[in-house]
Parts: sequence; structure tokens; C-alpha cells
Amino acid sequence: MSTSNPTFPLNAWYVAAWDAEVGRTLLARTICNKEMVFYRRLNGTPVALADACWHRLLPLSVGRLEGDEVVCGYHGLKFNDAGRCTHMPSQETLNPSACVHSFPVVERHRFVWVWPGDPSKADPALIPDLGWFDDPAWAGDGRMTEVAADYRLVIDNLMDLTHETYVHASSIGNEALAEAPFEPSHGERTATITRWVLNEEAPAFWAAQLNKPGPVDRWQYIHFLAPATIVLDVGVAPAGTGAPEGDRSEGVSMWVVHIPTPSTEKSCYYFWCHLRNYRVGEQGLTRRIMEAAVGILREDEDVIEAQQRAIDKNPGRDFNNLNIDAGSLWARRRINDMIVKENPQQIPAVSVE
Repeated sequence: MSTSNPTFPLNAWYVAAWDAEVGRTLLARTICNKEMVFYRRLNGTPVALADACWHRLLPLSVGRLEGDEVVCGYHGLKFNDAGRCTHMPSQETLNPSACVHSFPVVERHRFVWVWPGDPSKADPALIPDLGWFDDPAWAGDGRMTEVAADYRLVIDNLMDLTHETYVHASSIGNEALAEAPFEPSHGERTATITRWVLNEEAPAFWAAQLNKPGPVDRWQYIHFLAPATIVLDVGVAPAGTGAPEGDRSEGVSMWVVHIPTPSTEKSCYYFWCHLRNYRVGEQGLTRRIMEAAVGILREDEDVIEAQQRAIDKNPGRDFNNLNIDAGSLWARRRINDMIVKENPQQIPAVSVE
């Protein structure tokens, strides 16, 4: 799989950090091959600058903050939150070209989002709607882990959850899931997979969440929004209580948010969160779900990173696809559409047909 052509669009909002990660300490992140430094102004709003001093290119992230300005740790040049130099050592006249790039940044839904592309196109209305983070009817938490793989491999993994049968057999997978029918659909920037498993035994994780005996009806709605947001509407209810018809009142539901932000062509920041609408006041349950999720995600990471290593050892070799890959195929096409729109003369790096 070649990386000579683009693998991610730049004109898009990407999650750079959880809100709690960005503070009055300089935070270095590489987003879409662009090295950035993040911090908060004194009024609490986030800033994202290119992480290289105009003078000698030392990363600004190894400097320090002075008010709302970053002080370079090499010669003391100061840059304001718009990236313009406000002080140079031993001279009163400032070079008017002395500035570093400032990236559009928005804080929303517990995340700090950054736009690495054309600033004039950075419309905050394009940020995915993850309103459950702000809704007291939903409770939960999440984390970020760095994955040594192409972010699209994470998306492939999430768009086909039949892998749960084999990768997560002890927690959320069972044979019934792998054999259940599914329905794919897609829009201009979206791809969706819908799957129901009816009147079957619940996997261990879901049996513990429901805490009711007997078979269950299980649902999975996988919603992808290009370029890198996947939201899973998942849950179980006692079989025959009306969940397929829309009545989930006897069951338990989760929104599981997955956002793999590309760092480079072969690495990403994997942000994820589990939100539930039951027993929302029980912090102990949140912690237990988090512990289970960490184990599940670690199993995914092992598979995805092993897959990346195999791709690197077999350059030019294409994927082979099954029916279950319909969701990942549509997701990659939506990503490719965005890349082509930005780069009409370039061909996006694909290996999906």
C-alpha cells in the first residue's frame, strides 16, 4: 500500500486532544504530518501553533508560556496566540515575516478539534455532532491511545464488527454475531452498517450490563462520518421485548465514539469513549466499563498494528474483500472523495477495490 499519494484530507476537523489534556503546559502533537503545539490562553480558550520557531526551528513545545505568548526555549523569541513574533533578542525592530502558522481550533464535546488545512474553509458547523457528551442523560468516559498504524485500518476494523467473534471472544463477541445479516447504506460523507442479532445468548460483557436472564436481541448501528469519526449505537434487550421495533426500554444502550486522528501515514491518535444511558450516577460502573474497554481496545490495537507491519512487508499488495467489508469500502470511498476534492490532480492512496 503506497503512501506516495494522500491518505487523509487536510480540510477537515480532527480531534487533537481531550479537553483535559490542553492546559497551561505546552502540548506537542503531530496531526496529518503537521507538528503542532497546543495550550490555553489565560481566558481558557485553546490555541494551536506550528511547533517550530521561525528563527532556528526549535520546537516551541520545549519552550514556555508567558501570559498568552510562547517563549522559544532557544533564543527567547516570543509568539502571540496568532503566531506573530512580538519580541526578538537584542533588537527593537521586528522582522515582519517573523511568524509561525496558527491553526483554527475549536473546543466542543470534551474534545479540542483542529483544522490542519486551508483556514478559510474551517467552518465549525462541520464538527461532528456528539451531543451525548453534553447530555446529562448519558454518562461515561474515554481515553486516547497511540496506534502505530494507518488510521484507515482502525476505521476498517470498526466498520466490520464481525471481528468481535474472533478478536473479542471472551467479552463482546460470539458466533451468532459473525453469521447475522447486515444492511449497508451511505451518503455524501457517511457510511452506515446496521445489524441485528435476534434471540441469542448475550456475550459476557453485555450479559453483565443487562443483568437479566435469557436470550437477547442485540443491535449494532455503525455510523461513519468522513474523514475519521465513527459512532456505534449498540446495546441489548431481552428477546421479544420490542427493541427491533423501536422500544429499547427493557434493554441497555451505549453510544461508543471512536475517532482515529491521523498523525502520520503510519500512526494515529485513537480517541474513544463509552457513553451509557443506564445507572448514570454510578462512577464505579463507569470505571468497570473503562477497564473492560481498555482490554478490548488493546486486542484491537494488537491486530491493527500487526496488520500494518504485514502491509509494510508486502508493498504493493492489495487487500481482498468479502461481503462484510462493505462498510469499510464505503468509508474509504468517502475519504477518497474528500482527498480528490482537495487534490484534483492527485490520486489518493487506495487499496480497497
